[in-house]
Amino acid sequence: MQKEKLRVIRKQKGYTQQQIADIIATDVSNYSRKESGDVKIVRDEWDKIARFLDVSVEDIYEDEEAKIVINNNHPVYNDQSSSSSGTITQFHNMSASIIQNLQDYIALLKEENEKLKEELRTPKGRK
Repeated sequence: MQKEKLRVIRKQKGYTQQQIADIIATDVSNYSRKESGDVKIVRDEWDKIARFLDVSVEDIYEDEEAKIVINNNHPVYNDQSSSSSGTITQFHNMSASIIQNLQDYIALLKEENEKLKEELRTPKGRK
């Protein structure tokens, strides 16, 4: 799902995708995929972008849509003798949970990385 609200506000404020990418510590091509909806924007990134744009997260946030395609013509999915749809739903829920956990962990690692970079930039004895 394209992040239309984010794109519109970013452009209204006169910022480039590169500037937003720098704020969330990613490259411009990855940010472009985030803004187009191909890559998820994690909560920490929404917060950073909102602060940078000087707006509330609600002003720019748009829900992520699950992109799952199920081939209904597949013989396993059409087998009425078993409950395959329940299994697919369970698998999807488990996968979504794992993916969310990994994305949250990546966001934490990025935050820690930024803190460490700041420590390297700050001369010893001066904080």
